[in-house]
Amino acid sequence: MEKGGDGLSDPKSRAERLPYLGFTNRNTVKLDFDKSPLKTVKYWAKRTNRFFHLEGFKLLKSSEDSYHVVFNRPVNWSKNVHIMSWVSRLSKIESLRNYVDMQGIKESSTLRVGPKGEKQRPIIIYCEGKQDGQIKKYLHERREINKIMKSLRICPLLQFYFNNDLEFDSYPSLVLSSSLARAQIIF
Repeated sequence: MEKGGDGLSDPKSRAERLPYLGFTNRNTVKLDFDKSPLKTVKYWAKRTNRFFHLEGFKLLKSSEDSYHVVFNRPVNWSKNVHIMSWVSRLSKIESLRNYVDMQGIKESSTLRVGPKGEKQRPIIIYCEGKQDGQIKKYLHERREINKIMKSLRICPLLQFYFNNDLEFDSYPSLVLSSSLARAQIIF
């Protein structure tokens, strides 16, 4: 691939291409609100929680004006897609629509739990309702994934790929498994 105009030689783009770890599964309702006011995110989290009887939620700030929401009650994948689609269509938030579309294509949903480029790991800013179901599992997996990130930092093989500016499709795929969920290094 020829360089120029594709952003690959831009230092900021290079930093954004570093891998990051995410929490992935099919039975936890998760929403990713990018560039949305906190008031709007809270409104949709509360409305969704009440309408679908999801028992509670945790709201995390992922970066400036960007938030993640994780709900407590487990659901099957069909219901998960239904809920995510309902919120994205009614809220008319384009970034949420894009997130939901990508989760549907992957057939599982993912939220970042570790740092990404210059962004810090998401921090918890608000909780409502029960926190003993999927939220408890999410927090456990988040702790485990962050332990893995601390021990890896960035492994030598990935550092080699990054330093040599190799193409996206030449990166190795790494999936870390646990009994609760799947953590993936996402490129």
